[in-house]
Amino acid sequence: MGGTEHLTVQREGATLVLTLNRPQARNALSLPMLVGLHDGWLEADADDSVRSIVLTGAGGAFCSGMDLKALAGDGMAGEEYRDRLKADPDLHWKAMLRHHRPRKPVIAAVEGHCVAGGTEMLQGTDIRVAAESSTFGLFEVRRGLFPIGGSTVRLQRQIPRTHALEMLLTGRPYSAREAAAIGLVGHVVPDGTALSRALDMAEQINACGPLAVEAVKASVYETAEMTESDGLAAELTRGWPVFGTADAKEGARAFAEKRPPVYRRA
Repeated sequence: MGGTEHLTVQREGATLVLTLNRPQARNALSLPMLVGLHDGWLEADADDSVRSIVLTGAGGAFCSGMDLKALAGDGMAGEEYRDRLKADPDLHWKAMLRHHRPRKPVIAAVEGHCVAGGTEMLQGTDIRVAAESSTFGLFEVRRGLFPIGGSTVRLQRQIPRTHALEMLLTGRPYSAREAAAIGLVGHVVPDGTALSRALDMAEQINACGPLAVEAVKASVYETAEMTESDGLAAELTRGWPVFGTADAKEGARAFAEKRPPVYRRA
């Protein structure tokens, strides 16, 4: 498994856990973190034994966005990773899930601050669990900046436009309860339990047919901007092949025999 000094990678069964690990800076984005994230997404995609991904943060925070001290000219940590950005100028956008969508489900486990670039990265995840005292928001306009991580496009597609515009234009913080009320997150849990809840949900996903799970996720995103008729046609293209897999046959046998299925991605 990969990882860097600002991004840890570990396995929990069939789940790959990526942890933003710069707690002294509320997990503000750094070059080592971005490189670690990029490599983590690719590792999960390439490893068929990985069936889900959990993204979380260390030290009671998720991510406070870009390192503004570095942006102001104080230098960004991890200059030794600069050659990775030169080799792939799109690496940081892939890391933040702007230009890459993992084929495995991604569950965000949020504690503490999830603001600016943190909220932008959150929009690239599939399922979101937030601790009671976590905070969300897109603060860029308050600092004369633009939320260029995808929020002016994605947010209005994920929550009602009036709420998206309020979040984008006021730059104010949102509590976990308010984030849940507008649909930005799906679950609010007691502080300190977001990761365990996310791992529980990952286990539920891991128990399902992996080929089916990946096809369902792909279909949801693929058809999101289609007309209903085009979407239904695309769904059949994605869905029918799943019925011919050995995993589908195993699922049916296991149901008939009243036992847990053993899926082999076949």
